[in-house]
Amino acid sequence: MCGIVGVVSGAPVNQLIYDALLLLQHRGQDAAGIVTQLGRKFHMHKAKGMVRDVFRTRNMRALPGNVGLGQVRYPTAGNAYSEEEAQPFYVNAPFGIVLVHNGNLTNAQALKAELFTSDHRHINTESDSEVLLNVFAHELERATRGVPLQPDDVFRAVANVHKRVRGSYAVIALIAGHGVLAFRDPFGIRPLSLGRSKDGTVMVASESVTLEGTGHTLERHVQPGEAVFIDLDGKVHAKQCADAPKLYPCIFEYVYLARPDSMLDGISVYQARLNLGASLAKRVVSTVPPNEIDVVIPIPESSRPSATQLAHLLGLPYREGFVKNRYVGRTFIMPGQGVRKKSVRQKLNVIASEFKGRNVLLVDDSIVRGTTSREIVQMARDAGAKKVYLASAAPPVRYPNVYGIDMPTSSELVAHGRTVDEVREIIGCDALIYQDVDGMKRAIGSLNSTLDGFDASCFDGVYVTGDINPEDIEKINEARIGQEDPLGEDTSRLALPNAEEA
Repeated sequence: MCGIVGVVSGAPVNQLIYDALLLLQHRGQDAAGIVTQLGRKFHMHKAKGMVRDVFRTRNMRALPGNVGLGQVRYPTAGNAYSEEEAQPFYVNAPFGIVLVHNGNLTNAQALKAELFTSDHRHINTESDSEVLLNVFAHELERATRGVPLQPDDVFRAVANVHKRVRGSYAVIALIAGHGVLAFRDPFGIRPLSLGRSKDGTVMVASESVTLEGTGHTLERHVQPGEAVFIDLDGKVHAKQCADAPKLYPCIFEYVYLARPDSMLDGISVYQARLNLGASLAKRVVSTVPPNEIDVVIPIPESSRPSATQLAHLLGLPYREGFVKNRYVGRTFIMPGQGVRKKSVRQKLNVIASEFKGRNVLLVDDSIVRGTTSREIVQMARDAGAKKVYLASAAPPVRYPNVYGIDMPTSSELVAHGRTVDEVREIIGCDALIYQDVDGMKRAIGSLNSTLDGFDASCFDGVYVTGDINPEDIEKINEARIGQEDPLGEDTSRLALPNAEEA
């Protein structure tokens, strides 16, 4: 999972891209990079770390030009600890191309071998994004064959990328001397939006909040399989490049990943979370009578809309019972489970008066490993709660994600192979209420009837690209980042700060 942005303007873009990356920081905190173009020369700076730490004044001064792109990275493939795998990636032929990518290729290893044996291109890292760049570069070279570049040549290259590449990919590329290209995979799994400012600047970015937060108006979302080419004059060319595109966005974007103030594929993320709360309220009533619940308390941050809607519909008091320390940093990334357990209490503190002597319903956005949920339930008991019920706005996470979310392997998922009551016993709550898969899809899908469906593979085990089997998942797990981390860091989704605090 990453955040990407590209800009074509009549003015310097370094500060604009920096500001955009700050608005995308929730999508990745491991590394950040910006590249700009002045004349035909690229200027690049990238490094591990948060945006505010990677870019100093001297770095910004070294990024001249009116065209550029940037990325914040949360790695789900390759080596998370390599500076070389920070994006953007660059190749010098044809033309000179830099590229940023959000998603995960499911056939990266096969493509890497193909690039070496057939395309005669060298891949220098373990990143699937470098593989994707080289596939595109090879196809663009084939499409042009030494003639001046035209938008149709770019679209022909993207069409051939779609035929070779499998998995999820939202891509922004800068072709030296020509313009910025953006395209999505034929299922539209990862989001991408297009907007324009009053001065004519054109921006493409992972989330609409990036556009609005930098003074741009959201014009539309890039369609699945579509390619959008913005020339250096700011003219937008667009073409559908996939044979049979269908819109199956990742449902976890609405559950947790995206900022609540974003619009993704015509759906308000905030409204989606309100709807999840309304659907969850029905599940709660069937498990725990509302008169046995004294108060509803969200687990910060992204569960708040669902918790407020649930409390409203059940006629229950809504209270803030946990305060998050926003200055601890990435405390969930700690060696060893003992230190990680302590870190939960460092990042969250209870308001004891909201728990003492009460039957409390805690609401979370989702439950992955269950270790954090177990500690939070214990914190509520230690604060004096009589009974602790836990409700999840998402269904049980039972399957790994292969499309760009660093979900753990099946063995690490608390709900995999277990009944709800077995999970409840592990977490230690008095009742555990999950959203159901169909209810989740209805709650969010009702906001845009033009969607063909969702990728909900981590909940239902259905991989929309149709090319995933248990053997593939095993190979992907073997290549998961973090396997050789000397610090034993937790790089799962639980290591991410919530969207609201980014």
